[in-house]
Amino acid sequence: MDLMKGKKGVIFGVSNTHGIAYGIAKQLYDAGADIAFTYAGEAMEKRVRPIAEGMNAKLIMSCDVTKEDEVEAVFKECEKIYGKLDFVVHAVAFAPKEDLMGRFVDTSKEGWDIALGVSAYSLVTICRHAEPIMNEGSSIFALTYLGSILSVPSYNVMGVAKAALESAMRFLAVDLGPKGIRVNCLSSGPVKTLASMGISGFSKMLKAAVLRAPLNRNVSLEDVGKAGLYLASDLSSGTTGEVIYCDCGCRSAYASAEEMDILSKE
Repeated sequence: MDLMKGKKGVIFGVSNTHGIAYGIAKQLYDAGADIAFTYAGEAMEKRVRPIAEGMNAKLIMSCDVTKEDEVEAVFKECEKIYGKLDFVVHAVAFAPKEDLMGRFVDTSKEGWDIALGVSAYSLVTICRHAEPIMNEGSSIFALTYLGSILSVPSYNVMGVAKAALESAMRFLAVDLGPKGIRVNCLSSGPVKTLASMGISGFSKMLKAAVLRAPLNRNVSLEDVGKAGLYLASDLSSGTTGEVIYCDCGCRSAYASAEEMDILSKE
C-alpha cells in the first residue's frame, strides 16, 4: 500500500513494540511513510533506536517535550533532513504513579503540574514549532482516552490532562487551519501496553470494555494503528478539531450490570 508514499513526519512517544505509538508507526511505515523518531532521554534510546532503524528512520533524536529548546531542535533537524513535514504524532503522556492511585481529591500540586505539562501543554509546544515546516494539507494528531470525558477508576489526574489535551487540540485546529494544517485527537479503547499496566485495576478495565463494546472485544494495536493512518493521511483531509474514537464502540454503549460488578470489585 502506497497511501503514505512520499509523506514525511515525526512521531513523539514510541517506546517499545507493544505500545499504541508503535502500532501507528508500523501502519504509517507499511504505507510508505518516512518517519523520524524521538525518545525521552538516554535510558529510552536502547528501546527506540532499534525500532526506528528497523523503519529506516533518517532521524532518531532525544527530546524532552517539556523543554522548549529540545522540541525546537527536533523540528530544525527535521527541516534540514526532510524540508517540509506532512504529519506529526503526539503520543506522549505521564503522571506520577502516586497520583494515579487513591482518590483524585488527593492529587498533589506537583503531580497536577507534571501531568498537565507533559501530557497536554507539550502539544502546544510541538504545534508551535511544527507549524513553520508543515505542508498545506498536513496533519497533527495526539493520543487521548475516554477518561477525558468520564471518571474512569484510577485514571485520576491523567483524565484531567487528557481533557486539557482535547481542549487545546480544538484551539490549535482553529489557529493552524488557515495554513491547511489539521489537528485532531485519536481516542483509543484500553489496550494492554507497558504504560497502561501501570494503572491500578487496568486488567478490570480490559474485561469491562469487552462487556460494554458492541463488537464484544477490546481494540487491537492494529485497529488503532489504522485509525492513526487515517488521521495522518489525505483520507482525513476534511477532518480537524475532532476526537476520533477507536474503541470497538465502548463510548457509545451503557455500562452493563456485569461491567459495573467488575469495576466495583478489587
